[in-house]
Amino acid sequence: MSAELARRLSAMGILDRRVLWAVAQIPRELFVPEWLRPEAEADRPLPIGHGQTISQPYIAAFMTERLGLVGAERVLEIGTGSGYQAALLAVLAGQVYSVEIVPELSARAAEVLLGRLSLGNVRLRVGDGALGWPEEAPFDRILVTAAPRELPPLLLEQLRPGGRMVVPVGEEVEVQVLKLVEKAEDGALAVRDILPVRFVPMTSGTPRLQ
Repeated sequence: MSAELARRLSAMGILDRRVLWAVAQIPRELFVPEWLRPEAEADRPLPIGHGQTISQPYIAAFMTERLGLVGAERVLEIGTGSGYQAALLAVLAGQVYSVEIVPELSARAAEVLLGRLSLGNVRLRVGDGALGWPEEAPFDRILVTAAPRELPPLLLEQLRPGGRMVVPVGEEVEVQVLKLVEKAEDGALAVRDILPVRFVPMTSGTPRLQ
């Protein structure tokens, strides 16, 4: 099924062959509730519990494509959710660090990523995504899958010079914009709006870190 999904995404404008290859490798049905598995490859968001969703396949592929991964990058993902995006990143990059604020979602993602798929280059943490993962910084790429109200300053600090961050920004769901942030070698930031999107809001709190 995933190979057919990759073909559909190619027809929709996803051009990076490595991203399409990753989509074809990862069985998306593993990341959705069992009762939704017949719809796993539908191009729309699906609920995964706790008020969260798995992004539609096109958006997951589009965001991954904008990171420009070549294979050796250290990537920080904010919002593990189902784990599907982390799986795509894991087969395209060197190391993935993924932070999720909901412990139950992180545990479920771990069962698939570390158990079913045996992706040894993924590390998971339960924590406040706005804080990033400072002890492992800097990161070559950062991908954010929940929308903060503004560009998260701590994540910008953790982005390596020469790196990229893809992040949806907006206080209201109806007015969010996906932004590409590129950090120059001197630390200067270039920010570009690339697509209107709808993501769940980024939530903060004080969960147990692990």
